Amino acid sequence: MKASDWEAVSKIYAEGIATGFATFETNTPNYNTWDAAHMTSCRIVVTENEKILGWAALSPVSSRCVYGGVAEVSVYVGQESRGKGVGKLLMEQLILESETAGLWTIQSGIFPENEGSIALHKKMGFRYIGKRERVGKLAGEWKDNLLFERRSETVGI
Repeated sequence: MKASDWEAVSKIYAEGIATGFATFETNTPNYNTWDAAHMTSCRIVVTENEKILGWAALSPVSSRCVYGGVAEVSVYVGQESRGKGVGKLLMEQLILESETAGLWTIQSGIFPENEGSIALHKKMGFRYIGKRERVGKLAGEWKDNLLFERRSETVGI
């Protein structure tokens, strides 16, 4: 992913926000805000005929050095491209790049309603580790968050 991809990436992000079950975000941030919140490595887009179909990126979970090998997953697939394997391609590459970057754990917090994301994470070797109940509000409604993680089989052993 390049900075010049932001227009297409932010459109896909906005589509995810509009579902009401992809993120607690309610507005698409500008590129500088998004850029500052995500790692500079492990940013991926899937394209077809020069059109971006989906994107994935990692965010650090903490600034504390003990968590330096742990990152939070973001995977978004454009509305027209869902159910076509784009998420799997993004996640496969994200896992490879995360391990190259020295990360030993990647994790996700997923709304229970986001069945497609839950299925993708399970398919890609993430394990369910618990539920944070009523962790935050979205549109005035309390939301639960299901926690999934994937431990590297090669990094940090």
